[in-house]
Amino acid sequence: MITRIMAHLAHVEAEGIKGNIIEAGLVTEKDVSVNGHKVVVSVNVPGDFMGDIKALQQDIETRLKGNIPQIENLLVVLTGESGVALAKAEAEAKAPPKLRKEPAKNPGVPGPDMRPAQAAIPGIKHIVAVASGKGGVGKSTTAVNIAATLASLGFKVGLLDADIYGPSIPRLLDITERPGMEGDRVVPIEKYGMKIMSMGFLMDEEAPLIWRGPMVVTALMQMTRDVKWGELDFLILDMPPGTGDAQLTMAQQTPLSGAVIVSTPQDLALVDARKGLKMFRDVDVPILGIIENMSTFVCPHCGEVSEIFGHGGAEADARRLGVMFLGAVPLHMAIREYSDAGKPLVVAEPDSVHADFYRKVSLKIATLLGMAEDDEEDDD
Repeated sequence: MITRIMAHLAHVEAEGIKGNIIEAGLVTEKDVSVNGHKVVVSVNVPGDFMGDIKALQQDIETRLKGNIPQIENLLVVLTGESGVALAKAEAEAKAPPKLRKEPAKNPGVPGPDMRPAQAAIPGIKHIVAVASGKGGVGKSTTAVNIAATLASLGFKVGLLDADIYGPSIPRLLDITERPGMEGDRVVPIEKYGMKIMSMGFLMDEEAPLIWRGPMVVTALMQMTRDVKWGELDFLILDMPPGTGDAQLTMAQQTPLSGAVIVSTPQDLALVDARKGLKMFRDVDVPILGIIENMSTFVCPHCGEVSEIFGHGGAEADARRLGVMFLGAVPLHMAIREYSDAGKPLVVAEPDSVHADFYRKVSLKIATLLGMAEDDEEDDD
């Protein structure tokens, strides 16, 4: 199919570009990914391009969808900013920033909200980033269970897998179907009362994604703003681990209501967690709190409690850094087993002790954002 795709792309021309986009080197065979009926096309837009990027994207989509009926799902990723966009960005950078004038509605930001105004996503009340300083701390599992818990509490919830290189949400929720299209917008998959989107829905699970930073950033912005989310109380972002370009861009260009930092108790994880926390603070994103994941392990045979990764480190860090400690989630076989089976623990065993941990954490998040009343239960 790649040969057919390249043949049709050879008829696409762009303003200011000599020849078609194939001849100009904007798209090569390596920039086209095909997985069954799912196709991703990466377009290497030159920095001096002064044409209409949106028109170029629509031309590619129309030509491919109109001529290759086997393509059921198409994503066109533009990998750079046009000269017009760069000139606009430079002008905005020189101008005084437009600040929000309303009082702060987010926790952790005293007085007026002084963050630069960002374009809101229509219909979404709160966007919450679930982040970690490093991988392997259970961030994605935590994000899925928080989102599923909020949905079970009656909130309208979306879940966006923002980890382009290592998307986990398709496996954690056992989703193999493809999202649909409605006009030029992607229709998210719905499961367990949530609207869900992930790059993993469009790619082969075992195929490595070899994209440069601008490609990743562009894809993230498209998945955030070009998806038909509808009316949501919460959009939970499962952020990529670390503090790179993708994380910084999401924090700066997405109107985040706050960030939740996930860490295990040991010092090595906490060092990286502090870096993630500082990144959000540096761009004035409120820190909703820290979750200590894999906090303790209770032996299912003898009942003995083991502190495999230590215990209490994240809570101590939260106190020292002046942020809320949202709770400790234990290491338990059921969490791993249900995650591997593609069913969140809070859905499989909603009345279990371990589901109650996620319930308390989720209620704290909702309360901080003014979406729920204080939970009267003892959180200790």
